[in-house]
Amino acid sequence: MMRIGETDNNRPVAIWLFFCAALVFAMVVVGGVTRLTGSGLSITEWKPIMGSIPPLNHADWMEAFEKYKAIPQYQLVNAGMTLQEFQGIFWWEWIHRLLGRAIGVVFALPFIAFVIFKMVPRRLIWRCVALLVLGGLQGVIGWWMVSSGLSERVDVAPERLMTHLGLALLIFSGLIWTGMEAWSGSAHNRAPSGWSWGAGLLLAAVFIQCLLGALVAGSKAGMVYTDWPMMNGAVFPPVEWGQGALAFLHDQGLVQFNHRLVAYGLLIGSTVYAINAWRWRLAEGSGAAAYLLALSVWIQAGLGIVTLMHAVPITLGVLHQAVAAIVLGAATMNFWLVRRSRPRLFNSGPRSTGL
Repeated sequence: MMRIGETDNNRPVAIWLFFCAALVFAMVVVGGVTRLTGSGLSITEWKPIMGSIPPLNHADWMEAFEKYKAIPQYQLVNAGMTLQEFQGIFWWEWIHRLLGRAIGVVFALPFIAFVIFKMVPRRLIWRCVALLVLGGLQGVIGWWMVSSGLSERVDVAPERLMTHLGLALLIFSGLIWTGMEAWSGSAHNRAPSGWSWGAGLLLAAVFIQCLLGALVAGSKAGMVYTDWPMMNGAVFPPVEWGQGALAFLHDQGLVQFNHRLVAYGLLIGSTVYAINAWRWRLAEGSGAAAYLLALSVWIQAGLGIVTLMHAVPITLGVLHQAVAAIVLGAATMNFWLVRRSRPRLFNSGPRSTGL
């Protein structure tokens, strides 16, 4: 029987982690649908266990509907909604929460089994425990977010949406990183610090851009300034600075401007990084990862522009959020691969450009 410490990698554990990452990706996509269809506040209670059971008869449905009628979103936005229309938004939120519960089970039970049978490499056990704790915290954060829209608002607070999505993406990235560690084992090689810094900064920038995108979504900033490259004919939009620092979280114009600005920086940074990866002949997958990252950033930027100029239709909005997670996954893999690469692979000198 396999013992902890006898091996530094385990492919079944890696496959399980990658599968969990795929489920989190699905969760992010369904969360995007939930947000864009205005479904997130349709379930006004948090019942971690019993909440997995949906209304089973007409009386149950009417009880859930009456609770929804008591919140501002119904009274100010959806007044007159029929029971059938309510059921339409209810199911999206229910699926979103059920998927969250399923991820918890799919992660926790196999993890316990892998630990019992001593299949998890010792150095990854506490990483998995941390991911499990973050998953539990995500449920609490999700309710904290929903609760912000039940009394004084018609939607959730943008900064709470940013926290909720940011934690989901952090877990997603952590699952990919840990899965790659489980697949290949620990590495004693380290790339030159310049490359590690570059890959790490790109990963951080992608994550920050995802957070800014959550603020755009939460403040509905994608519904305004739908021209590009200008913003209603101007380079910089008018900002309500009377909000103070909250303007960076709530002002639609400033939030969208910041999102655009970081996107331009990512386009330049990822392109320069990919060009240098080609010139310096990065190998062992690092070169391909650099090209994939740059390509995904360019696709996401183009998709973002199209989504904006169409005022965020549901299909494009969901696709934009999904590709954001893909870009984050590509940045995570790129950073991991660069950190594992042998330094000698970076020392052959740049290609001759002929210039």
